Amino acid sequence: MDKMKITYEAMLGLFAEMVLDEAIQKYQSEQLNVAIDKALAAGDEDTFYSLTKQLNELQKD
Repeated sequence: MDKMKITYEAMLGLFAEMVLDEAIQKYQSEQLNVAIDKALAAGDEDTFYSLTKQLNELQKD
């Protein structure tokens, strides 16, 4: 029974880590999208390309 409890706790820990990672990635994507919109509104082409590159890299993971 102890082996089963350890396995359950390990799985629960992995699941919690996955949920947290997904939440962080979603937050970062949202922040980058806001910054991209601001760069577009300001006509800042260099910042726009830099931020879109960052967003693309984040979405690959």
